Amino acid sequence: MKLRKNVAVSEAGLLFNPVTGESYSVNPIGVEIINLLREEKSPEDISKFILGKFATDKATFEKDYHDFIGILEHHNLLDSHEETKA
Repeated sequence: MKLRKNVAVSEAGLLFNPVTGESYSVNPIGVEIINLLREEKSPEDISKFILGKFATDKATFEKDYHDFIGILEHHNLLDSHEETKA
C-alpha cells in the first residue's frame, strides 16, 4: 500500500489531491506515516519507526494507524492493490 503518486504533500502536513481538488491536513505523526508510505515501507517498519520516535505504546499506535489508513483509503489517497503470492 502506498500513497497515490499524484497526491502532493507539504512538510507542514497538507495533502492535496489534484483529481478531486480536495486538501487535508495531518498532524506530525501523520506526516511521518505519509512519508514512510511514499517510501513503500511495510506496516511493521512504520510501526518500529513511529514507536522509536514518538511517545506512544504499540496497541495505541496500531489502532490509530489502522484508523488513519482507513481514512486515507476512504478519501481515495492510497494505491492499495493487493499483491498475491504464488
